[in-house]
Amino acid sequence: MSEDFLRIAHVSKRFGGVTAVDDADLAIARGEFFSLLGPSGCGKTTLLRMIAGFEYPSAGDIFVEGARITDLPPNQRPSNMVFQSYAIFPHLNVFDNIAYGLRKAKLKRAELRKRVEDALAMIKLDGFGARRADQLSGGQRQRVALARALVQRPKVLLLDEPLGALDKRLREAMQIELRQLQKSVGITFVFVTHDQEEALALSDRVAVMSGGRILQIASPRELYEAPNCREVADFIGEINFFDGVVRARDGERATLDAGAAGTMTVAAPDAAGTKLLLALRPEKISLSAAGGRVAGTVAAAAYLGERSHYNIRIAGRDAPVSVAAQNTAAQAGHKVGEAVHLDWSDDAVLILRS
Repeated sequence: MSEDFLRIAHVSKRFGGVTAVDDADLAIARGEFFSLLGPSGCGKTTLLRMIAGFEYPSAGDIFVEGARITDLPPNQRPSNMVFQSYAIFPHLNVFDNIAYGLRKAKLKRAELRKRVEDALAMIKLDGFGARRADQLSGGQRQRVALARALVQRPKVLLLDEPLGALDKRLREAMQIELRQLQKSVGITFVFVTHDQEEALALSDRVAVMSGGRILQIASPRELYEAPNCREVADFIGEINFFDGVVRARDGERATLDAGAAGTMTVAAPDAAGTKLLLALRPEKISLSAAGGRVAGTVAAAAYLGERSHYNIRIAGRDAPVSVAAQNTAAQAGHKVGEAVHLDWSDDAVLILRS
């Protein structure tokens, strides 16, 4: 994939004295499913609206296939947008909702009908053309909104939290359908979400945003397993943090003193005396009745079906350690107040420097 298909070149957006987007600089490939992820107010929707043409940058430029589109109005851009609210017309049936933009483009009747019918087949709603909008489920209305955007054959499809109004089960089903649809049409998708699991499940790459800035751009796996700073590590999934100090070196590995978490040896180039922030995912920690590196007591336990989640109190640490354990027939689980031991591989420890 050519990564300069959609280019966001040092784009900023200010509203009075507030900087909503601060020097966003990235390139998105043709055919890529790219997500903008972050909490409310981080600037992700403002950046999407600048790509769409609903907002204009205070600084920087936007290019599609090398052509500058920074100042073009929305109707002259090679993009279309799908909103969380669906924005389908309640007074039109499914066929006319999908055909709306094509009629404005004055397509011939036969071509218009074929494209709408192809779009209905694509979203698995064959035979629904005569249905009214109020006769559709939430998932069906979202599919119609997708079809209406895709039927105009944009080069870029922009999606602003399009699954946010759906319940959990339907949202998860629509995630699978949306990814399959994107692969089948081959169009570049730029997807905005605040849901970490959704971004990881759908995306080829993700840009994590905070305070208008892009903190890291990476694949879902890299974001989870190799975050570049504390904020990304904390936002992507659950994680435990420990302060550490390098005590000794042996070639490329350093022995760290992590206080209540004990000592560990990791691959790190830092000199003795260097203070580091250590991070450890809950699922990387194992629990046992005895034999681990750190003793603790179960402070809270939650059964979640295929796994259980525990908060473990350990001596010398104010915050509990979060542990996620798979439930098996051989593993009965642990009860509140039970004495346990925690263990993990040194190689599971992440070293963060910002």
